[in-house]
Amino acid sequence: MLPDDWQLTKDIDDFLSQAGDFLRSLPALHNMSLTDIEKTRTRAADSHGADDTVFGRLEAGGEVRAIFYRTPRGRLGLTPLSAEQADTLAAHLAGLGHFPSNVIADHDTATAFAETWQRHTGAAPTPFWRTHLYRLGALTPPQPRPEGQGRAASEKDHEQVVRWCREFCVDVEETVSIETIDAGSWADSRFADRHFTFWETPDGTPTSMAAATSMVGGVVRVDPVYTPARLRGHGYAGAVTVEVSRAALAAGATDVVLFTDPANPTSNALYQRIGYVHVADFSGYKFSYGASEAV
Repeated sequence: MLPDDWQLTKDIDDFLSQAGDFLRSLPALHNMSLTDIEKTRTRAADSHGADDTVFGRLEAGGEVRAIFYRTPRGRLGLTPLSAEQADTLAAHLAGLGHFPSNVIADHDTATAFAETWQRHTGAAPTPFWRTHLYRLGALTPPQPRPEGQGRAASEKDHEQVVRWCREFCVDVEETVSIETIDAGSWADSRFADRHFTFWETPDGTPTSMAAATSMVGGVVRVDPVYTPARLRGHGYAGAVTVEVSRAALAAGATDVVLFTDPANPTSNALYQRIGYVHVADFSGYKFSYGASEAV
């Protein structure tokens, strides 16, 4: 396999015209790529300029087999690759001077790329993220259902949404998002484009929160789901997740997905009880470079 099999571009419209069908062919598995690329497309359109994201597609037999994208901040996103394909891509990117700060992909792909990237560049990979991907099967509301109801968050709820998102990030040690929120840069955070829903008790007290991404390729991702520690154990997280999932289906979503922390058996069991089915594991690795490499 030759490096030229990877076709690189900074033209997002050209990239999507060539690779869009491939991404939409497995929308649940490719959801992270779909939403990240759509966010990039929207930002480029809003600023009337080209984003500094590099896109690539792997073609074989006249068909797209895989894609990558490297964001301006250096994150490399990949769809599933074989070890040989990961090695070819690593050699190609290193030769072109594209040095990612980290890579996120399904576990086998991310691990294969991290190992081959170290061989090609000497950059030491450090694991920083591991998650399960779940896809909604048959939605099953929790029993017993906690008292209360769901309510879409409005502008007047903004301060609470920000506060609870920060608390969520503290819980899951999401340092970059904490720093972004603390800097007052909510619009630059990964939560800014989410649609939030609260679960409220009958007296109107919010007890849990869930958010959903906009639909891309027929898929909605539920993220984040958060209940303050003092309110856990009452079924609020399950209730609000069902509320958001049901709304996504009503809006026409063909797939509803979410990511979970493998180290949290409580949340994994909860999502399975309400109808989510495990699809794949994802991982992320950070790269440490010498002073001469441009990240």
